[in-house]
Amino acid sequence: MRTKRMTVKEVEYVAFSFAQKLMTYDEPIPEFGTRFPNILESCIDTPFMQFNRKDLYRGLIGKASALFYFMIKNHPFQNGNKRIAVMTVLYLFHKNGKWIKMSNEDLYNFAKGIARSKPTSREKIIIQIQRTLKKYTIDLKDT
Repeated sequence: MRTKRMTVKEVEYVAFSFAQKLMTYDEPIPEFGTRFPNILESCIDTPFMQFNRKDLYRGLIGKASALFYFMIKNHPFQNGNKRIAVMTVLYLFHKNGKWIKMSNEDLYNFAKGIARSKPTSREKIIIQIQRTLKKYTIDLKDT
């Protein structure tokens, strides 16, 4: 089954809104319109790229891992990138009939670790994200 993609509008109306409402903590998330142009689009499109008609990132776990990494490391927003990345990946899983059985707090702490990683370790970090997501992935109907 092909992984369902998400759009910028979905990120804005679902992931961004939920991050703003549910994960504000001590730092507010600026309005969506203040995001940096084209970076979010790149973060959303990169996990679905192909070479010779083969996916660069395979399956939901591979695509979600790349999306999570790029949303955190490429900073499409002025603030709240880790929180928005958490909600974006949760939404991608939901859209594809899966869920991550991990608390928002644990996911956010995981995101903070990724944010501290060296850009030269990208492939290793994406594999680490894949392992973690695979470990905590469940069918949505089991939630």
